[in-house]
Amino acid sequence: MQHDPRIELTDANDLVSMFHQTCATYADKPAFSALGITLSFKEFEQHTQNLAAYLKSTGLQPGDRIGLCLPNLLQFPIAAFAALQAGLVLVNTNPLYSAREMRHQWSDSGIKALVVLDTLAEQVGSILDDTDIKTVITTAATDFHQPSATNDQLPCSIRFMDALTQGASLARNPVTLTGLDLAALQYTGGTTGIAKGAMLSHANLLANAHQVVARLGDTCRPGEEIFVVPLPLYHIYAFTVNLIVFFARGSHNVLIPNPRDLPGFVEQIKPFKFTGMAGLNTLFIGLCRLDSFKALDTSALKLTISGGTALTKGAAEIWQQTTGCTVSEGYGLSETSPVVCLNPVGQEKLGSIGLPLNDTEVKLVDDLDNDLPKGATGELCIRGPQVMQGYWQQPEETDNVMLDGGWLKTGDIATIDDAGFVSIVDRKKDLIIVSGQNVYPNEIEEVLGLYPGIIEAAVVGEPDAVSGEKVLAYVVAEQELDVAAIKAFCRERLVRYKIPRKLIAVEALPKSAVGKILRRALRAQ
Repeated sequence: MQHDPRIELTDANDLVSMFHQTCATYADKPAFSALGITLSFKEFEQHTQNLAAYLKSTGLQPGDRIGLCLPNLLQFPIAAFAALQAGLVLVNTNPLYSAREMRHQWSDSGIKALVVLDTLAEQVGSILDDTDIKTVITTAATDFHQPSATNDQLPCSIRFMDALTQGASLARNPVTLTGLDLAALQYTGGTTGIAKGAMLSHANLLANAHQVVARLGDTCRPGEEIFVVPLPLYHIYAFTVNLIVFFARGSHNVLIPNPRDLPGFVEQIKPFKFTGMAGLNTLFIGLCRLDSFKALDTSALKLTISGGTALTKGAAEIWQQTTGCTVSEGYGLSETSPVVCLNPVGQEKLGSIGLPLNDTEVKLVDDLDNDLPKGATGELCIRGPQVMQGYWQQPEETDNVMLDGGWLKTGDIATIDDAGFVSIVDRKKDLIIVSGQNVYPNEIEEVLGLYPGIIEAAVVGEPDAVSGEKVLAYVVAEQELDVAAIKAFCRERLVRYKIPRKLIAVEALPKSAVGKILRRALRAQ
């Protein structure tokens, strides 16, 4: 599809140039709000420049990796843009991860610095020696209200607000960047479940921002929108849509640190005449069941985007009935920065992930990677400027998903109708999606296999009305299952949404002739 020249985002070639252009254009307008504090674009730019100066003073060099392990606080966008200004590569990390999950991501990426919530100090301290981390910046959720004066029990650590203060007196020394420079390693299980860093360049992310803005058109007016941000910024969905797209359009992003607290969520958005929000099924349904949310004035809401998991008809209907706004479902992957398809606002086709974005080509292939004709069902493949540079230090894994000509295999089975709308009908991979979060059976099976008495395990997804899917584990054990003990064991090694909701004891698991566990047979049960 061709590029639409009518709606431009920026003429910048890298995210840092875009950042400075945006802050100059919308200087006095609100940029980010969280926990009752609002920063203008001018204030936000000053904080990021101070932190960038501090980061450079620690000896970090352009191209070094830095981990961000934070919820949706003001500190996240400040740290992200400060790191980019220092020429660093972002490694976004879920703060709910176990020490085991953090260790893998940080050692694999080789991060040398970390910005982390201070409540995670003990957990981080237990794995520091297994990483290359030399600089740690800790922060409290309340730092912009009342900076914490406590000293953390971490070596080489400094408080976030102290780093800002020190950076204010240091030289700026801008770093020269190009679109080809890496901006982020976004970790994903891809099609195999082995956590790999998708290498996203400045050009990848900026291209996707241009593409999304072109699709949204006049529903994203420069400097006029207020977007609610409940989805975590460490996830590629909100990272691109809110931290880049809506930021670059001069929008006011209202960050929600803990969207699970729905009554608290409603209180935080009550002061704002919000015009947009990105979410998913569980959030839409949960909010619409609250009387306090139904009592809000949502007359200004004109854009609701759904992604991360399939949008159900029930969720779309209750959201429109409650707010008066339709939901535009989209689709993407970490490997595509992430947006590939998005339903046009006001012309949504329910059950479809929408039309490919500008400059994005899609095609379907069979199991031998042969192109399929129109009307067929096959694996969806993507080509466009938003497709990653490959997996970090994983050339074989990269080759497994990239076809000749720059096509990325998604692992999703799709159809494309005559109007070009794409629909996902199945998953080639064994991926489970719990409330928009990817869960890979291999990882959970590996953890279950470490539990004393468990001989083998197989994990599949089970449909769930609230979360889309839940994790179900079939277990072959030497003795009767102690479900509570097994879940406690998993809690120490896995983030909450990966823990099996149900464990079923079986005498044997279904297997192929070569001994491979047949998850599809278990799913069929």
